[in-house]
Amino acid sequence: MPLTRMESPGDGGDLPSAVPPALRHDDVQYVADGVGALLHRCYSVVVDGADRGPEVVMAELSRDPNCAVPDAAVFQRSRGEGGPMRLGDEFLIRMPAPWDGPVRVIDVTPYSFRFATLADHLEAGQIEFRCATRPDGALTFEIESWARPGDALAHVLYNWLPLAKEIQLTVWARTCAAVAELVGGTVRGGVSVITRVVDGPTLDALPVGV
Repeated sequence: MPLTRMESPGDGGDLPSAVPPALRHDDVQYVADGVGALLHRCYSVVVDGADRGPEVVMAELSRDPNCAVPDAAVFQRSRGEGGPMRLGDEFLIRMPAPWDGPVRVIDVTPYSFRFATLADHLEAGQIEFRCATRPDGALTFEIESWARPGDALAHVLYNWLPLAKEIQLTVWARTCAAVAELVGGTVRGGVSVITRVVDGPTLDALPVGV
């Protein structure tokens, strides 16, 4: 599937919303805990003639993210019961990188769910999966992430040897393509990946919980 990539400088508008106070435990790895620049990325795909709506898509992903995520990333629930995701549930995302990624569910709606990274994750930040119907009737699926390297070693991997950054981009772009295949229909223009890079003073005084 065609992949379109765009990158530009970011600003304060590229920060994620704060982790809800009730879920701000000591093991959360906030953007403020990271090292180096923040990458705000949005992966998206638009499908015409999908055979199901956004609520059905997200219900399927909430019950089992592995139904669309490529084999290179495997979600293993480490806290919480089976079935749809709930606030506070935790997953270990196994990826082809030096570390697996523990995350906690910090937001769930019928159209989305969002994770915050936990201690020992390669990154510090958040990631959201969501689906919606566009005004023209097409289905859109998006993955939006806000992340910095979790420590100095991850910073090297990301910015000097961009291995982890490229692996992550490939995995989430392929996830968008897999969701498009799951819902049938016709993909409009392939997968888009927009990256905004935030650095400098914007990261020096982040709000509490970000």
